Amino acid sequence: MREWICGCCGRWRVSVELIHGRYRYRLVRRYPARFGGGKDVLGEVGTVVELDDLLRRHTPLTLADLHETEAA
Repeated sequence: MREWICGCCGRWRVSVELIHGRYRYRLVRRYPARFGGGKDVLGEVGTVVELDDLLRRHTPLTLADLHETEAA
């Protein structure tokens, strides 16, 4: 599975998850290990337009700030 990570710090991640038979974009904020690690799911949406809105509401990022990588 692939995911998209912000290019600035790697803290913000977007993955595509199959939830109840539908693909959803999931926005997650990850915490560094020095702060105890972990993650917060900030939202799940079904379209790229909704993902762009979710990013604007919860992060300082736009879609252009994300780059694709292999999920860990």
